[in-house]
Amino acid sequence: MMVHYPHDAGAEAAMIAAIVVSATVGDVLIASAMRTIGDLDHIRAERGLGGAIFAVLVNLRFLFGVVFLTISFFSLLYALSRANLSLIAPASASLTFVTNAVAAKFFLHENVDRRRWIAAALVCAGVAFMTA
Repeated sequence: MMVHYPHDAGAEAAMIAAIVVSATVGDVLIASAMRTIGDLDHIRAERGLGGAIFAVLVNLRFLFGVVFLTISFFSLLYALSRANLSLIAPASASLTFVTNAVAAKFFLHENVDRRRWIAAALVCAGVAFMTA
């Protein structure tokens, strides 16, 4: 039996925000961890596959990144159980693209070129159009 929940724009926005924020934090933490760890091929050549796996698994940033991505995944599952797939999936995926671009620029100090900013603006416009 399928349960239908009433449409609540505020609750939907909160669910999307939980997914997007936790996914972005997880992505940034894992990217930062992998930059700290270094070239896994080089580590594997020196210490073997087990050494490369160990180097990743003992990095706290990596582990916290996994925790945040897990939170994002379960937030997505919860949101999909409460709201329409046609809103939750595209809005959370596309807004994560936008927040990752912002986080890459300001936290990871990546060069985010004009083309990516234009794409991010178009994504925002698309999400606004979809929710209107």
